[in-house]
Amino acid sequence: MNWASRIILAAMAASLAAAPAVAGDGKAVWDKKCAGCHAMMAPKTGDKAAWAPFVKMGADQVTAAVMKGKGVMPPRGGAANEAEVKAAVEYILDLMK
Repeated sequence: MNWASRIILAAMAASLAAAPAVAGDGKAVWDKKCAGCHAMMAPKTGDKAAWAPFVKMGADQVTAAVMKGKGVMPPRGGAANEAEVKAAVEYILDLMK
């Protein structure tokens, strides 16, 4: 495992240790479970061009992908359950429109 992966995993572990977010509050879930990693890796928070393909996919398809995990992102992206994932996905996709 390279140093970048170790940093990402450390950030993810810190995010998981944070207080649980309220599933209905996508911003809170994003801030506590997602933003730390997405500040360092793609798609980065705020990069509308990078998020455009995900906006086109829609919340249901992106939620399904996050539930499985991808690359260094663990299943559920560190969120506790699908409701948290969906809330965070809906929040970020709406923000990136």
